[in-house]
Amino acid sequence: MKLRYNYRLYPDAPQQAALARLFGCVRAVWNDGLARRKAAWKADRARIGGTELQKLCITAAKRTAEREWLGQVSAVPLQQSLRDLDVAYGNFFDSVSGKRKGPKMGLPVFKSRRDRRQSARFTSTAFRLRPGGAGEVLYLAKIGEIEVRWSRELPAPPSSVTVVKDAAGRYFASFVVDVPDDGQTFPRCDAQVDAVTGIDLGLAHYAVASDGEKIANPKWLRRRERKLKKLQRALARKKKGSANRVKARIRLARQHAKVGDARRDLLHQVSTTIVRENQAVAVEGLAVRGLARGRLAKSVNDASWGTFLRLLEGKAARYGRAFISIDRWYPSSQLCPCCGHKIGKLGLDVRAWDCPSRGEHHDRDIAAALNILAEGIRLKAQKTLNGLNDSNGLNDVGSVNDVAAGLADTRNDCEGQVRPGKAIPNLAPPETSTAQAA
Repeated sequence: MKLRYNYRLYPDAPQQAALARLFGCVRAVWNDGLARRKAAWKADRARIGGTELQKLCITAAKRTAEREWLGQVSAVPLQQSLRDLDVAYGNFFDSVSGKRKGPKMGLPVFKSRRDRRQSARFTSTAFRLRPGGAGEVLYLAKIGEIEVRWSRELPAPPSSVTVVKDAAGRYFASFVVDVPDDGQTFPRCDAQVDAVTGIDLGLAHYAVASDGEKIANPKWLRRRERKLKKLQRALARKKKGSANRVKARIRLARQHAKVGDARRDLLHQVSTTIVRENQAVAVEGLAVRGLARGRLAKSVNDASWGTFLRLLEGKAARYGRAFISIDRWYPSSQLCPCCGHKIGKLGLDVRAWDCPSRGEHHDRDIAAALNILAEGIRLKAQKTLNGLNDSNGLNDVGSVNDVAAGLADTRNDCEGQVRPGKAIPNLAPPETSTAQAA
């Protein structure tokens, strides 16, 4: 599997100038290639790309007076820019034809020098990792050796590196590493743990586990909102095109970068802890894109649930854990985890409720997490019965008949099924069943 490792770069002043020149050349080649493809399609419905486009936009363009400065930078990032253009067009056509799943992809657009993120990708022929005074340094073709802040070791030699400059003026190196999925790079030493958990995401608490643990919602953007408003007003007062406006924009971008860094750091910590301590993780599939367009849009975007679920799923696959996604329409907040009684839709202000059937008092979030866990184990058991188990199963978790009763606040007397719907057959081993029958 391919993984990305990001590190902070600290280029000096001449290297920053060389990188700025490289970013500009990459952007110009992309725009030239896009313009030629549009013109060819408009003229006679012809599609050009690949080697032909590289000959026109790089090799031949270097011989002209308008593009002779393309020869001052390495040709590898320019070629990669045109390959990215081919990939963008391929994604668009696959999306239109239905081959590509997910949101519809649009046509590639022209790049601007005012884009908040600029990047250039080097393949293995145009970069080297060389030993330096305080560790390895990154050598880039026609750029030189750049200082890298190595926060961790690379598990394998990288196949490519992308140099990125963000809106705050920071430089990063993003290495692509091909790691075999054999359990050696990411040891599965904790694979024998038998704990399972259900996760309910929310805004009052960021995440609530089925064991009652609640993770507070840091509200990263809300905490810095006052300072961001002040910096935004200061930026609006600056004259367009002035040096003071550039400084004000960078100050604002740095504050936004701090928000993003804090959010990303906590999401990585929480997701790693959950995956390492549990054999299986059940979560509720959320329509984050739809929730982000409602009246709670700012809070939903600040919570970044989509990134958190994506991190959980990726790390579960990496460490050999089971990741179970529950249907978004499953009424996890409306069911009693003890008897399965459905109380109906509850307002967001209702944080606790009593079961009319048994009188049990439930915390809304904990009850939802318990229901998510029970439904997740039921789905996993159903896949096992259908022969679709993938070696990340719940073999040591226990009988599925104990799911809702054992994980709820009280245990059902007969330990039978307490979920409404189709009964789940006993998954006990044949030897155990025979002994019990005897």
